[in-house]
Amino acid sequence: MSQSASTPSAMQRLIAILDIETIEENLFRGLSPQTGWQRVFGGQVIAQALVAAQRTVDEDRFVHSLHAYFMRPGDPAVPIVYQVERIRDGASFATRWVVAVQHGKPIFSMSASFQKDEPGFDHQMAMPAVPFPEDLPDEERLRAEFLAHAPEPVRRYWERERAIEIRPTAFTHYISSEKLPPRQDVWVRTNGAVPDDRQVRTAILAYLSDMTLIDTALYAHGTSIFDPTVQVASLDHAMWFHRPVDLDDWLLYTQDSPSASGARGMTRGSLFSRSGQLIASVAQEGLIRKRADD
Repeated sequence: MSQSASTPSAMQRLIAILDIETIEENLFRGLSPQTGWQRVFGGQVIAQALVAAQRTVDEDRFVHSLHAYFMRPGDPAVPIVYQVERIRDGASFATRWVVAVQHGKPIFSMSASFQKDEPGFDHQMAMPAVPFPEDLPDEERLRAEFLAHAPEPVRRYWERERAIEIRPTAFTHYISSEKLPPRQDVWVRTNGAVPDDRQVRTAILAYLSDMTLIDTALYAHGTSIFDPTVQVASLDHAMWFHRPVDLDDWLLYTQDSPSASGARGMTRGSLFSRSGQLIASVAQEGLIRKRADD
């Protein structure tokens, strides 16, 4: 068997990472990919915590919102233990509280609410008019025209294999110190097949919701997350799931940052299907400060 045939793809590795181990009732263990990063990607912790919570609710109840806090950096070298507390199981809704633990200390906590599917009022905001992904540079063109002249940290990030393909509508903030309006539009899609399982797809949506979001708060200051003089970290993350997602096509992730102050940046995001259906809404506050030695 060839190396390419025997080596799992990035998407297959992500699906495996989200298939966390059940240790005991309400107790789960998740692993992290060994990518060389010094801390665990926040989207991974959100997604694994959501999977843990999902496994303690009835199959006909689906997450409609989650609210999470990052307390300590995750250590990718050791497993993460997820403790789930069953707060309430009502006729329509269920509530769960999840705490992620490493080295005997909590690194993350999340509350999540689940609901049975119900009919009701239905409206949404319109998707913004932006270029479609086919009209934007693909990864091959990106490497040839953009990455060849990009700073090394930017090049290393964009050249590695990822489970989620990202196609921004603009790259100015990565290569320029120009102060820009704090908003961006990014097309995202899965790099490979995803199981036809609503809970798995929802977890992957939660995973990708942490990608590129905090960048938006730095636009107005002429810098990016790749600036070594800037310390950036997620502090909290909230997400509302409006409609099921199939992940078979591109999603538009439109983002803005209404405020930055006190070494924190606030960002908001909306995830739309290509057809314009609003799938989910996201809000996050992140730490953004100049490093002490600068």
